[in-house]
Amino acid sequence: MSNYETIDIDVRGEVHWLTLNRPDRLNAINTQMATELGRYFGDLYQDRSCRVVVMRGAGRAFCAGLDIKDPDGLKGAPFGGGFGFQGHLADVYVKMRRCPQPIISLVQGAASGGGFAFALASDIRVAGESMKMNSAFIKIGLSSCDMGVSYFLPRLVGVTFASEMMLTGRFVDAGRALSIGLVNEVVPDSGLEKAGQVFVDEMLATSPMGLRLTKEGLNMSIDAGSLEAAMAIENRNQVLCSGTEDFKEGLQAFVEKRPPRYSDT
Repeated sequence: MSNYETIDIDVRGEVHWLTLNRPDRLNAINTQMATELGRYFGDLYQDRSCRVVVMRGAGRAFCAGLDIKDPDGLKGAPFGGGFGFQGHLADVYVKMRRCPQPIISLVQGAASGGGFAFALASDIRVAGESMKMNSAFIKIGLSSCDMGVSYFLPRLVGVTFASEMMLTGRFVDAGRALSIGLVNEVVPDSGLEKAGQVFVDEMLATSPMGLRLTKEGLNMSIDAGSLEAAMAIENRNQVLCSGTEDFKEGLQAFVEKRPPRYSDT
């Protein structure tokens, strides 16, 4: 965790507090950040010691998107599946959804372009009052269909609002984001960590397997072709969970009206 330069990982027990750490550039994305985030989220897939990730940005912004003012920082990208930097960065969002740990994003200031996509690829979004989000790609001559935005956004807010944001690139502030279901909560910027901790505490009160399989089940059910397909995933996950000692403990704790003491597996 100590050999990253553009991100910082603060390990607090079973929780990783991930900070995008280029505050002088509003945490804008360069090749190094994409590489480090790809490595971090890729490693999480096999990391059972981490149960929850909290993602935030250092300074006054969450992430201003691609660092287009520093073209040298965008050089040297790996093959990226044949797409160079495009594929290299896109893979980060895939890994965010693939990792079994829920991701809570604490968003203050700008969340634009690829930074907007970081928030969309998270499971929970808490907005500071200063937050403003936009699909900035279309503002610089590109398509707004980038970095998973065309996948995530309409599933979160519907096609009507997604079309507005993606076709215009206009900013959405914290109040409107809350009203359309784009964020879960709005708090003063100074209260972001406290608000994030509330979600962390509630997630850590669940069983480890139950939490992981709930994220997985949600991911799969969103794209399920039928009710039966969604239920097949639900049935499989419940059979897996019901065979654990944690399920027995959960039932016993409910009967005894006490907090459950789950395993660390």
